Formats: sequence, C-alpha cells, structure tokens
Amino acid sequence: MRRTTPPLTGTALAVAAAALAAAPAYGVSAGGLEMSPASVVPGGQVTVRTAACGDGGSATGDAGAVGAGSLSLAPDAHGPDATGRFRVPPSAQPGTYEITATCTGSGRRITGDLVVTLTPVREQAHPRGSVKTGVGGALGPDPVQTAAGVAALAVAAAGGTWLLHRRARGDGI
Repeated sequence: MRRTTPPLTGTALAVAAAALAAAPAYGVSAGGLEMSPASVVPGGQVTVRTAACGDGGSATGDAGAVGAGSLSLAPDAHGPDATGRFRVPPSAQPGTYEITATCTGSGRRITGDLVVTLTPVREQAHPRGSVKTGVGGALGPDPVQTAAGVAALAVAAAGGTWLLHRRARGDGI
C-alpha cells in the first residue's frame, strides 16, 4: 500500500519552510535603521544608527520625507554600527516618516520610521483615576458601604430561595 500526503499538507510545509528561512534568527537584528529617539518634536535632533552596512561600513541617508534633507552615516568608534544625526525642521507636521539610507559599499537600501509629535514623550499626559461611566459605584468607594450592600444582596438572595422552597413544598407564602 502506497502512502500519500494530502496536497494541502505539502503546500503548508513548503510555506512554513520558506517563512523560517526568511525570518531572522533570535537575537539578530533585521538590519533596519534605528532612530533615537523614535518619537521627536519638531526642532528636535535624531540619531540614526544601523549595523546593516557591515563592520566599519558607512551610508548616505535621506531624511527628506520629514524635510531634513540628506545625512551621512559614518562608522561608530564604539561598535560596528554606522551612525549619523539630523535635526527635524521646526515646520515638520506630526506623523510617521520613512527615513532611508544606502550603504556605500554594497548599495543596500535600509529604512526606518520616525514619529513626529507635537508633545514630547516626557510631557505627554497619561490618564489617571477612575472613569465615570455611570455603571456601579452607587455607594461610593467606601468599603463599609460596599460590605453593607453585599450583605443586603445576600439576605435578599437567601430570603428569595427560602420563599421559592416553601412554594415548591406547597406551604404557601
């Protein structure tokens, strides 16, 4: 007897193998541009870094999408990355901008995203406290009042159960 595999299984295995081959190994950078800070206000300075150009490699960057023009990424003295800086123009509008770089030796094109926001990350307001939805909390946050409400509900449930039990036995109410 000959054993066959369903076509779907063979296709699924081929797709899974291709996905594993294309995915980077754990701990290995995908080789994109890293922005620091990743979110900046207009007028702020951004440091661009990549390891995709190889050890001691350099690149030519383009921050024209945000209005900053071109920049050079030179080998970093402290590691294998190529590093460069640019200033976001004060006239930049909020949004996400794609910054690109091309490695000098290989011609490899690398991209990264920069988020321009009007509020600095340090000064952004974060919500605090409770939300007034109108559901629950009628007695307030006082634990004594909450315990009294729970006790009242328990007494009502016990009384209702007792009345239903008497009715089922035929004792009446």
